[in-house]
Amino acid sequence: MAQGQKTNRKLIPQAAQAMEQFKWETAGELGVQIPQGGYMGDLPSRVNGAIGGNMVKKMIAAYEQSLAQGQQPATPQVTNQNPTP
Repeated sequence: MAQGQKTNRKLIPQAAQAMEQFKWETAGELGVQIPQGGYMGDLPSRVNGAIGGNMVKKMIAAYEQSLAQGQQPATPQVTNQNPTP
C-alpha cells in the first residue's frame, strides 16, 4: 500500500454497524443481488460505485431536510489530522 493511504475506516466508529445496514438497504433499493456471505468484491466497480453514490445522495437529502425543518444538525469535525506531504 502506498505511503499515505489508509484502510477504509469509519470517522465515527460507533456508526459502523448502522452504515453497514445502510449499505445493504441501499443496495436492495437499487436491485443489487447481495452475494451470500456479504462479500461484494466480485461485483463490478460500477455497481459498488452506484451503491456508494446513492448512499451519499441519501445522506445529503437527509441533511437538507433537517435544515429545511429549521434544525441545525451537528457537524462532526472530520478533517484529516495527518495531511499527506
